[in-house]
Amino acid sequence: MKRDTRLIHSGQPRRNDDLVNPPIERASTVVAPTTAELYNPTPPRRHYGRGGLSPNMELREAIGELYGADHVSLAQSGLASVILALRTALPENPAGMQALITDSAYGPVRRFCDEELPRYGVTPVYYDPRIGAGVAELLDKPTAVVLLESPGSLTFEVQDIPAIAGAARKAGVATVIDDTWSAGVLMNPLELGVDYAAQALTKYAGGHSDFLMGSVAARGESAARLKDKDVLFGGHVSPDDAYLCLRGLRTLLLRIERSGASGLHIARQLEAHPKIARVLHPGLQSHPDHALFNSQFTGASGCFAFVLDGVNARDSEAMAEACHLFRLGFSWGGYESLILPCDRQIRRTAVAWQAEGALLRLSVGLEDAEDLWADLAQALG
Repeated sequence: MKRDTRLIHSGQPRRNDDLVNPPIERASTVVAPTTAELYNPTPPRRHYGRGGLSPNMELREAIGELYGADHVSLAQSGLASVILALRTALPENPAGMQALITDSAYGPVRRFCDEELPRYGVTPVYYDPRIGAGVAELLDKPTAVVLLESPGSLTFEVQDIPAIAGAARKAGVATVIDDTWSAGVLMNPLELGVDYAAQALTKYAGGHSDFLMGSVAARGESAARLKDKDVLFGGHVSPDDAYLCLRGLRTLLLRIERSGASGLHIARQLEAHPKIARVLHPGLQSHPDHALFNSQFTGASGCFAFVLDGVNARDSEAMAEACHLFRLGFSWGGYESLILPCDRQIRRTAVAWQAEGALLRLSVGLEDAEDLWADLAQALG
């Protein structure tokens, strides 16, 4: 079956009661008939609510089908999923090692790396997102993990995932990627050699801006390690939220296709506007990583950024506030369109961020593309 069909029919209800959606099971305790069955069930079965009942198990199966993963863990948020992946990827005794972090990493992830990794004795070292195979030179030092994010969620650099993952694998170093932008449907990082693929299910997977959740997918030995650490760290998400996410997955491909098409349409119109210095959309031929993007992605999502020519941060915020359909908000991937002035968030240490003006990010939702463009045009005016 094609991927579109598999996504519809994966994660089906486990009970044979003719339901097309799994029931929401709320329970902490799962009783057993004997002590032997309680401690060593044969065959393996549900034994405690934290391990996931329905629809948590069906959701993990569906995401596993999306990535071709051997195990999927669910986390309380997208940030929590990246942290779970990083903590899982760390070796048992990482003290004295470095962690290579893309300089375009999501801000809260960067804070975790700066404040928490040193508690493990690990030094975060930020690298140019466009380093590609050159990362091998940084891997000469003892390295605990390499973190990728492609494209970067503010500045949209596309990373050469196979080159970076290949160099890390050759050096015996695990790799983690924040795959929220592609939602696991526009690109499969596990196929490109990454060990742990995390994403914020809050965004495109859920699609309706009504819960927070993340996932981590892995294969082989990495999957076994992820499953063990998931139990050790005691993570859990509510069955109600799992149900909402599973429902969102059924329409994910349609929504991301619509959002991506509208986003590319608006990006092209912005590129032709006299007040725009440049548009940071990897689907445009003008983007410096366009060829690399086409080699790894099957399409674009609706999240991208643009630079207002010669405009300072304060005036860019006034422009954002003048929008009516594009609302001010931090997330992306929901049905609604959002705009975000980004200059307050940008943190760089490996490669300085340089722009001709202020940076704004758009998340293009499911509204009519011409209505959205009219809203931006009046705000730019």
